[in-house]
Amino acid sequence: MHTTHKILFGCWLALNAATVFTTQAQQPVFTSQAGRVLLPNGWYLSPAGTNSLPLGDLPLNLQVSPNGKLLAVTNNGQSQQTIQLLDSKTEKLLDEKVIAKSWYGLKFSADSKQLYASGGNDNIILVYNTAGNKLGPADTLRLGKAWPKDKISPTGIELDNKRHLLYTVTKEDNSLYVVDTRTKATVKKVALGHEAYGCLLSPDKKTLYISLWGGDKIAFYDTQTGQLTGEVATESHPNELTQTRNGRYLFVANANDNSVSLIDTRARKVLEVISTALYPTKLTGSTTNALALSPDEKTLYIANADNNCLAVFNVATPGKSSARGFIPTGWYPTSVKALGRKILVANGKGFSSLPNPAGPQPVKKTDNSGSHTGITGQQQVQYIGSLFKGTLSFIQQPDETQLTAYSKQVYANSPFTGQTKVKSTSEAGNPIPKQVGEKSPIKYVFYVIKENRTYDQILGDMPEGNGDSTLCIFPEKVSPNHHALAREFVLLDNFYVNAEVSADGHNWSMAAYATDYTEKTWPTNYGGRGGTYDYEGTRKIAYPRDGYIWDYCQRAGLSYRSYGEFADNGKATLKSLENHICPKSPGFNMDIKDVERVRIWKQDFDSLLAKGAVPQFSTIRLSNDHTSGQRKGKYTPIAAVADNDLALGQLVEHLSKSAIWKETAIFVLEDDAQNGPDHVDAHRSPAFVISPYTRRNSVNHTLYSTSGILRTMELILGLPPMSQYDAAALPLSDCFTATPTLTPYQAKAARVNLDARNVAWNKSAEKSERFNLANEDAIPDLELNEVIWKAIKGENAVAPAPRRGAFLQLEQKRKDDDDDD
Repeated sequence: MHTTHKILFGCWLALNAATVFTTQAQQPVFTSQAGRVLLPNGWYLSPAGTNSLPLGDLPLNLQVSPNGKLLAVTNNGQSQQTIQLLDSKTEKLLDEKVIAKSWYGLKFSADSKQLYASGGNDNIILVYNTAGNKLGPADTLRLGKAWPKDKISPTGIELDNKRHLLYTVTKEDNSLYVVDTRTKATVKKVALGHEAYGCLLSPDKKTLYISLWGGDKIAFYDTQTGQLTGEVATESHPNELTQTRNGRYLFVANANDNSVSLIDTRARKVLEVISTALYPTKLTGSTTNALALSPDEKTLYIANADNNCLAVFNVATPGKSSARGFIPTGWYPTSVKALGRKILVANGKGFSSLPNPAGPQPVKKTDNSGSHTGITGQQQVQYIGSLFKGTLSFIQQPDETQLTAYSKQVYANSPFTGQTKVKSTSEAGNPIPKQVGEKSPIKYVFYVIKENRTYDQILGDMPEGNGDSTLCIFPEKVSPNHHALAREFVLLDNFYVNAEVSADGHNWSMAAYATDYTEKTWPTNYGGRGGTYDYEGTRKIAYPRDGYIWDYCQRAGLSYRSYGEFADNGKATLKSLENHICPKSPGFNMDIKDVERVRIWKQDFDSLLAKGAVPQFSTIRLSNDHTSGQRKGKYTPIAAVADNDLALGQLVEHLSKSAIWKETAIFVLEDDAQNGPDHVDAHRSPAFVISPYTRRNSVNHTLYSTSGILRTMELILGLPPMSQYDAAALPLSDCFTATPTLTPYQAKAARVNLDARNVAWNKSAEKSERFNLANEDAIPDLELNEVIWKAIKGENAVAPAPRRGAFLQLEQKRKDDDDDD
């Protein structure tokens, strides 16, 4: 009987780390100077490296040619997708080809003369000649018809050059395809049963190892017999694979468990599990998603995407691995390779969340890229999903002294300290507990999820806050309740959503985390390259490992109910929500007014109140601030937002006049701020804290996040944090006071026509006619926001560019904060 060793990495390193700087309340300061960058999610960047290269949009895979001379990168983001060829010695770009659709798969031939790349939902493999250090015209290996005719989507690629066979695994039809590279025919297809990520041939080419991303295991495929011969269980979301040269040991990154499984391929068993997290924790949030062995095979470099670092392990003696340290990287590292004494890291989201300095620019549509969401021949704003420009870092292999220094940087960059007790300066008696288990006078939590607005769009006209009135397209006349709630309770002008779009937004809003599946696949769907919207409980692989906040309520024995979130007209998408939804509450549907949603909620709430059965936690979806753009016959953007505003006011009024008001807190946020204009950052969004215990008539400039609101609700309800993000987030304790004010809220009447419909026929109306309004983000929201802007400002108005900010923590400010601790 073997023993699996769980190596707790953080224990050793925490003793050697420098002071851990907890994120302090501050207003972002924008600068182009080099320094430690504070991201909108509260984490910091200080990437290591002697050199870096700009890459494309969301690089997911980096490959080194067998002769070591070339590097290849596949960029798989929402905007233009490309394959890049680089010189490993000069560290310069040699060539770049636009690819219509791509996703992760990338492999050089044994002689380095060809490069094979996944064609994503076109269901093809593209083959480029690399003669002359250029990418020649692509040849095509076709697996099936393009999406949506066939749903295949090749991911990882392997080659047996002697037998002229290509192996590729898929994430849509969950299969292995074996293709003859000479005839281009698929000679075998094997069902795998789960979404696959990577595949790797053993050195003798007799066994293909396949990571079953959605199945939490590695499959073994015998290339001689063409049969699956077994599997080994790993931890959650196994993705990238690497192995020792002799093939005896296989390393598998497990994204949802912050770990690497070390498999003895002869015995077909897990020899040990390496924990890559900064601290000994089971909380998700490191997102271990790539790995590489050093040339001498004594060191393993492991990419932690959400911790923005590499974990470094001594693996000279398999089964007795030991932690060596961490190396700071850019934002969301997705691939790592070791070449000589250099470590190469592809950073999926680059080095910062930078503003767009040029503003709207004319953009030409690339014929075969599918990029730019079809906007041509006019001024166009940049889209939030395409503002993540990846980078390639070149890091010299560090000695022990340098690795210790790097490790200290990584710890300093993380607001997560491994602790779940809250660091709080709030007054005694504050209703927000400082740790799970303490009592709160608040017994009922109502969580309202809205859709896709920035702070400036709604509250930019409020002089009390940091707003830009020129970007405010739904001012007080349109949103009187939003303004009144901000004034009468608390105005938050420094709140940021964790997400970019609704796909990850609903996951961040309900779990304080979005899995590697979600983060890596939504850009394909949003870029119009196929795939389905699978991010609100409709596909298991998108689930966080331990579920959503409702699952935590269920395990804790708390009562809960959902009104339209992850549910629609009596059907829940999650098992934990079955029998915990209001049957009449609709999900996303722009033809149903939010005031109707609140009417249904009131009816249900009143019946539960009469029975003394109001749930402790309620989620309520009010989504019409999304709008239908200028589609003819649909509600105008102003009417849709005003309807959303009145519905929110009515909900708050009803609760504030109910018998449970004295024990109630209402939290309101947008699931994401998706691409709207904001002068601070495209993640900045309106949020509201409404309770008798709210510090009334106040303005709070503290940097808060989606995860911080979840943390606040968890503390009230007695729930543990769900991820490293909410564990690290600052609760909104300073928005509360020990003394309640029971004065009820009076909803403000609508000041515009809630029934106004789009009647004009123009370019925006024509564009809106093509929008798919069935799902919240089936519309390219770059286009939707432009259409909304023109609806308010005029058809010839140019929409401003969304801004993304690099939040630099000034050194003196950091020292001052530390002195205050």
